[in-house]
Amino acid sequence: MTALMTDTDLATAEQRTWAKWQIYLGLFGFGLGIVMGLLQAMERLGLDLYDEFQLQSYYQGLTLHGVAMAIVFTFTFANGFLILTSMRGYGRPMASTGLVRGSFGLALAGVALAASAILVNQATVLYTFYPPLQAASVFYIGATLLILSTWVTLLNQLLTLKAWKAEHPGERIPLLSFVSLLTFLMWGVASVGMAVEVVVFILPWSFGWVQGTDPLLTRTLFWFTGHPIVYFWLLPAYVSWYMMIPKQVGGRLFSDRVVRAVFILFLLLSTPVGLHHQFTDPGIDEGLKFLHMAFTFAVFFPSMVTAFTIIGAMEDGAKRRGGTGILRWIGKLPWREPSFVAQVLAMCAFALGGASGLVNASGPVNQVVHNTSFIPGHFHLTVGTAVALTFMGISYWLIPHLTGKKLWSAKVAVVQAWLWFLGVLTFSRGLMGAGIEGQPRRVPAGSLAYALDSWHLYDLMTGIGGTVMFVSGVLFFVVILRTLASKVTGEVYEMPLSETMHGDEGSPAILDRVGLWVIVAVVLIAIAYVPVFLNHAYQFKSPGFSLF
Repeated sequence: MTALMTDTDLATAEQRTWAKWQIYLGLFGFGLGIVMGLLQAMERLGLDLYDEFQLQSYYQGLTLHGVAMAIVFTFTFANGFLILTSMRGYGRPMASTGLVRGSFGLALAGVALAASAILVNQATVLYTFYPPLQAASVFYIGATLLILSTWVTLLNQLLTLKAWKAEHPGERIPLLSFVSLLTFLMWGVASVGMAVEVVVFILPWSFGWVQGTDPLLTRTLFWFTGHPIVYFWLLPAYVSWYMMIPKQVGGRLFSDRVVRAVFILFLLLSTPVGLHHQFTDPGIDEGLKFLHMAFTFAVFFPSMVTAFTIIGAMEDGAKRRGGTGILRWIGKLPWREPSFVAQVLAMCAFALGGASGLVNASGPVNQVVHNTSFIPGHFHLTVGTAVALTFMGISYWLIPHLTGKKLWSAKVAVVQAWLWFLGVLTFSRGLMGAGIEGQPRRVPAGSLAYALDSWHLYDLMTGIGGTVMFVSGVLFFVVILRTLASKVTGEVYEMPLSETMHGDEGSPAILDRVGLWVIVAVVLIAIAYVPVFLNHAYQFKSPGFSLF
């Protein structure tokens, strides 16, 4: 059989294999993250289990949880998944198999280095990891390698686009490949801030080559990347919501041009928003904070367009299945299909996460919830559910697609999705309620010098909800591992690809000029950030601290 395969077939098969291993690496990070998440939930219920896991502190577990979930799981899953979608969109393998292998190798090395530093308690600096908390150099090297793995994927996408254009002169970029490329272009631009922070400032500081570094400058560089990283988590989910969910429900997207415009808006608006994380920081001009607040409200717009577009596509599919009425068509959606159920519940959670995000983005209202437990309540609805539950839903067709194995127990998978959704609603409600009443974040409940009576109920909700999420995560791995272990092959799971009612014929050609849109994005970033860096030259040097 191999002898009959063409070079293209062999390249496609090998690249799919390496993409699959990227996804497995991401799921490993997710598994580690949910175990550490259980410890966080138990702590809210008054149970300190950190000693049983040979952890030195609550903060070491929190660092493992944040890094595993927000960096390892998201980066590696995005690498693998969007390599596969790019190949499907172009109808050809990626330009370089070596770069596909290299992306996985860099990610694996990065995970190994960063995880080893955290596990020996030499990098208990939390997910945000900016100074003056200081980790061992090996942690920062690992983080750098993980970022490099995404840059390698971006480079491969650009080379593949060039090769495809040479083969298809004058044709529009296929929509699935376009949205996959825009996701990585947005990240490529946004990740420059974190790269400069680590390579220029933190690594020399951690090696001892310089005696101190500027906490405000490095913090600003971190948030240059730290908010758009949310969209690097989210946009692979959007790729599935736009390009696959309509097909899974038998519906169609309304317009090709709308989808392209939405992803262009994310490219333009995702990065010049970071100062809304620094509303309380001194030394930054209030006018610049207001500008970033305005950009933050603007980037909410493409998500609103997404909501209407995807709901319209689902309604189209349901009515083509015989659904009627203003709302009764909802009953015709495929509620027994775990991939659909997980992702539509993720969308519902994201609606709540987006609304609570506007609270964080508003300067005056932010003062009420800043640095309280409201914030993790918010982002467990976004990255913790909109992204994580979508990736679980994608896995329910993607793992069978890559392995040829029949999914084990769709019923259990559906239950798992509902448990995660109900768990996170309880969990986030507890955190948000306590945060509104002033409970600080990143502090173990048992160590607080004081606690309002109402916090006890909220902590109970947080602990119960987090435990339910852990049970759901275990069920997810039961389904995936039993699928992988099964000898039962099922029908081939093809990658679903949505149709549009209005194709690219009426879509302006300027939308495909990705180089132009990158330039516009860079100009907007310069407007938002150059004054910040000019006003705040390298002024203050702090030594490093290791507190936990």
